[in-house]
Amino acid sequence: MKKILITGALGQIGSELTTLFRKNYGVDNVICSNRSNKNEEIAGAGIFELLDVTDGARMTEIVKKYKVDTIIHLAAILSGVGEKNPVAAWDVNMNGLYNVLEVARQEGCKIFTPSSIAVFGPDTPALNTPQVTIQRPTTIYGVTKVAGEILCDYYYNRFGVDTRGVRYPGIISNSILPGGGTTDYAVHIYYEAIKTGKFVCPIDKGTLMDMMYMPDALDAVTQLMEADGSKLKNRNAFNITAMSCDPEILAEEIKKHIPEFEMKYDVNPVLQKIANSWPDNMDDSDARKEWGWNPKYDLASMTVDMLEVLKKKLK
Repeated sequence: MKKILITGALGQIGSELTTLFRKNYGVDNVICSNRSNKNEEIAGAGIFELLDVTDGARMTEIVKKYKVDTIIHLAAILSGVGEKNPVAAWDVNMNGLYNVLEVARQEGCKIFTPSSIAVFGPDTPALNTPQVTIQRPTTIYGVTKVAGEILCDYYYNRFGVDTRGVRYPGIISNSILPGGGTTDYAVHIYYEAIKTGKFVCPIDKGTLMDMMYMPDALDAVTQLMEADGSKLKNRNAFNITAMSCDPEILAEEIKKHIPEFEMKYDVNPVLQKIANSWPDNMDDSDARKEWGWNPKYDLASMTVDMLEVLKKKLK
């Protein structure tokens, strides 16, 4: 990776990945793009371009201008927001990806596109979910991610575009708040534990879902994109995970550090239905075998770091 374009660069993952890539690959080699300049601190620390990913001509212009060889395509509408506006979710998630793939085909770029646990549905095995299994999602977000996985496979097999990706679980971060996903509660619970010592959870007790701490999510991008492509069999949708937990498990871990912390439930039926359709835990053995995936954080170590950082941030 020499010249890297990041779409959706001011979102939850993009904000931290942009900072990391500028550090690792050089400020002048990372082009941060977003449909709006909503974070001047990050946008102003290097190259920034306004980009709506549904505008293919604008994307081509940027790729040619900076001689981009790698596109990290993060721009997307997530599960919770997608159910409120499925037409917009399809437009951004599918037409945006199509534009990225077409630009990559024409300009010879390598691509990273994240997929999600949302590609699975109620018919998918919930325990130790296989790398290759039935995918019948019940959300428009999940539908677009399944279609995206297949489309990326097509561009690799038909045109030789070097497409790569992972199926992210819920991402927990202490930097940027998430933007409308079903697993967002796992971020907000830490913020509220510090700010108020209380949390009202929109996901019901006992609802297990895979989670991951942001540093591991960022490392996954670097590791996969720098891996030997000849050793990749799955390429576009590697299961990766670090921990499986439900709201109670998270709350109990927080109570080890904040004993007075209290949590109540006010279940959001839309989010709960989505969460119920997702796996309890995924089998990520293929990612471990093919490119050395090995997360550094478990629930205990993540909780210690989250609380330490947020205490300083929110004081």
